[in-house]
Amino acid sequence: MIRTFISLGSNIEREYHIHAAMTELKKLGVHFEVSRIFEAEPVGFSGPNFYNCVVAFETSLSLSVLQQTLKQLELDYGRAPDAKKNQSRTLDLDILLYGDVQRHASPTLPRADIYKFAFVLWPMAEIAPELKIPGDDRTVAQLWNEFGTEQALWPVDVVFEESHESL
Repeated sequence: MIRTFISLGSNIEREYHIHAAMTELKKLGVHFEVSRIFEAEPVGFSGPNFYNCVVAFETSLSLSVLQQTLKQLELDYGRAPDAKKNQSRTLDLDILLYGDVQRHASPTLPRADIYKFAFVLWPMAEIAPELKIPGDDRTVAQLWNEFGTEQALWPVDVVFEESHESL
């Protein structure tokens, strides 16, 4: 089993899509952990605010199967196959880490978003503060403490009515 970290984001019917993604991701592994949900302003374009979070779980799926599964989930939940970066989306699922794998081919691991976006790093710091990023001697908590970019981001209390679980 490999521990993987996935970022989730949505700014179209965001409660529905984040909840649906979590439900689907729970089918892919065990020992599922999830950060709080954060609301963030879009980066690089104008549009509705996003809901973002990070989940971690252990999976027996290979990296390529996991990547294909996430892309299929995005399509199943309404993301256009030719969707561009920096636009509104129903669901965005990105592999941040896959065990200790480091690679420069797609998917690039560790994903650079860990270092660039508060909406990835803060939620990740909640569930794995002592984790060291492969190829980096710093922990996630250290990276978050050193994070200097101003990005509007705040935790929200979201309650999913179907399950009555608060995230």
